[in-house]
Amino acid sequence: MAEQFELLSQKARQALAEGNGAMARTYYLQALAERADSPDAHYGLATACFLLNELETAAFHFKEVTRIDPLRAGAHINLGAVYNRLGQLEDAIKALRRGIQLDNRRAEAYYNLGLAYRRSGQAELAMQAYREATRLNPRMADAHYNLANLLLDMGRFSQAIAHYKQAMEVSPNFEKAKLGLQQAEAALKAESGEKPAAAGDVKVSNVNLERNLDPVIDGPVLTALHKATIVFENYGRDFVKILESDIEPAIKELSSTLLYPDKASGELSERLERFEAAMDSLRAMQKNLQVSMKKLKEINERLLTTPTASAEAPH
Repeated sequence: MAEQFELLSQKARQALAEGNGAMARTYYLQALAERADSPDAHYGLATACFLLNELETAAFHFKEVTRIDPLRAGAHINLGAVYNRLGQLEDAIKALRRGIQLDNRRAEAYYNLGLAYRRSGQAELAMQAYREATRLNPRMADAHYNLANLLLDMGRFSQAIAHYKQAMEVSPNFEKAKLGLQQAEAALKAESGEKPAAAGDVKVSNVNLERNLDPVIDGPVLTALHKATIVFENYGRDFVKILESDIEPAIKELSSTLLYPDKASGELSERLERFEAAMDSLRAMQKNLQVSMKKLKEINERLLTTPTASAEAPH
């Protein structure tokens, strides 16, 4: 029986390594028929079920691991990560805090805890958790990125910029962080932008869509409009790029960590949230598009109300 169990477990791990969650699930179920109290088999089965998007079953088997081996920190952490995906935030927080009690050196536990706190509307606790994740693992790009997103939402633009930049230092091709950085810099610039001219300082012409444009007066505004249009187009292309390219790489990245699920539990927990990070990126890009569109409208209004250069008509 021991040899059969080991053979089935080995086949299951190999199937996971190849990204074949259905085959891995079959082998792990057969292994559990040989040894129902094996925490490793439950752990592997939970991983296979997650790969198949069978989140309820994944949560059940991670919970079985915590029942059989209650001191296994990785199982609590991954259970919390799955609860996050299920939207069971109270259960996620409870499982993650238990995992941290067992091992408070796991950055991925604080990272997932930050996600749970943020989604439950506890922004300050989320920020503390993200900061602890980045302290324990300064090279966790996703933690810097999610912390930056939170700081951006809280209006702490300078701090958000710093963490977007740290995420990009770790991962230079982190497009989502690049987009977030652009948004944070734009928000900071808008916050400290030029004061509007006082009434009466400038003589403004009536709006006339058919008037001739003056190169001296209208040139700078037209240039600004051209640049803003390019920015808007770039944001649009980036938005489409995220839609087309983020999800599939996240799936491949996840499957590559599944050969030894227990040893790679930290990586697995981190990969579980790649999907949510992609959605965060889409939301950030949507904000960029909205800000850019607002800028286009403001410049267009300036063009239609450009000060006239003509002197007062002779009597």
